[in-house]
Amino acid sequence: MAASRIRIGLIGLGFMGRTHAQAYAKIDGAQIVAIADLDARRASGDLSDAWGNVGDAGELKLDMDQVRGTTDFHELIGWDDVDVVDICVPTPVHVELAVAALAAGKHVVVEKPMAINSSQAGQIVAAAESAPGFLMPAMCIRFWPQWAWLKQAVAQRRYGAVHSATFRRVAQMPPGWFQDGEKSGGAVMDLHIHDTDFVYYLFGQPQAVFSRGYSKTTSRVDHLITQYIYDDVPLVAAEGSWAMADGFGFQMAYTVNFENATANYDMGRAERPLTVSQNGSEEVVDCGDSDGWTEELRYMVDCLIHNRRPAKITPQDALASIRIAEAEARSVASGALEKL
Repeated sequence: MAASRIRIGLIGLGFMGRTHAQAYAKIDGAQIVAIADLDARRASGDLSDAWGNVGDAGELKLDMDQVRGTTDFHELIGWDDVDVVDICVPTPVHVELAVAALAAGKHVVVEKPMAINSSQAGQIVAAAESAPGFLMPAMCIRFWPQWAWLKQAVAQRRYGAVHSATFRRVAQMPPGWFQDGEKSGGAVMDLHIHDTDFVYYLFGQPQAVFSRGYSKTTSRVDHLITQYIYDDVPLVAAEGSWAMADGFGFQMAYTVNFENATANYDMGRAERPLTVSQNGSEEVVDCGDSDGWTEELRYMVDCLIHNRRPAKITPQDALASIRIAEAEARSVASGALEKL
């Protein structure tokens, strides 16, 4: 029988945990019933110190009348009234908590990247394959309205074949634990993974990658440009960075040149972020004002209400994208093409 309400336990209340909390408040059928953070103030519902790279953080305090808080992640996983464990802690802790939550019979949402490397991601995939609950990696760009529009346009060959696709996601260095490459994986794993995954979503696994880049703050790759090699698409490339100077902020954009039109998205064009040029004119495409975080969690909640395994992003997809990102990092180090 279909459920009418999905009870959420949210672990980790920094930038992404706060973002997920705000998203769930917009979703019919979702209710946060438990939160956990090592910081006792956050565990009490005060999320006012979180930062973000898209949108306005502002002040946020959760209504704790019907929410339990704890500083013990595993205590939350054990609570019977939690249907879904949503994991928004730093990446190295993902494997421990995801495997524990799946073993406890919970459904699981795990923020990107699913794990710090493909070995740990494989452990999560194996746990999900034998667990009664569903696991969905939170790859929000697959759900971001302008990217979802692009996926449909490519899949439907709306403007003919794709001749080139270029993506750009660049920012200043984020604060805190991200600056430790052993924890974050650098920009290649934490930020650029969005575009690596979306390239994989659009075109499948590339035959090879060729990447150039460098480290700046972390011990890993902090800025890179990758060319993804395919037989059927002449040019696919993506730039990812968090090596920009302080004050630069955050930018994301794409340009896809089809056989019969050019689609261009730039988040900096507030009034007309997505346009399509064809036949000598430019059309502004209205994709609404939602965001990928809300839409991915709305999708997960709907899947759970109807007892349907999430298919738009699977654990195997997230593992594949991590493996591609690892190949990109190896290409930066070697200066050579990396085959997949």
